[in-house]
Amino acid sequence: MARRKTWVEKLHDKKDLPKVVKLEGKMSKRFGEGTMVIPSPVEVDAVMKMVPEGRVITVEEIRKYLARKHGTDIACPLTTGIFVWIAANAAEEIRERGGGEITPYWRTLKSGGYLNEKYPGGAERHKELLEAEGHTVVRRGKRYLVENYREKVFIP
Repeated sequence: MARRKTWVEKLHDKKDLPKVVKLEGKMSKRFGEGTMVIPSPVEVDAVMKMVPEGRVITVEEIRKYLARKHGTDIACPLTTGIFVWIAANAAEEIRERGGGEITPYWRTLKSGGYLNEKYPGGAERHKELLEAEGHTVVRRGKRYLVENYREKVFIP
């Protein structure tokens, strides 16, 4: 039986990415005309590492940056979101192994400033890490978000 890849291995699996594709067929109906970059996991991780303490970034801002970097109209929302999740789990895997500096994944928010319940430890752990850096996290219904997150957004 094949051994499962670790999160760090998944992060460094290039899968022939990044790749720029023309938006055609169903994709053009969903995203419009033009081109889209499918980023690599390490590329998404690198953007997450740029965010300084006290600031946050949304997945949308990461996508805008990657689209500008590659000269495309958009960056793939699905793969970017998956790679943010992989980067978060790889960071925790490194931390658990006693590794050095890790990607500050907790500074990456979902759209609207919401916390990511799929991060290691769920939204509660995400909340703890953000509050430890001085952010105010409030509850909206069943979800948490960073108060006034727009004022704290880092634009790479």
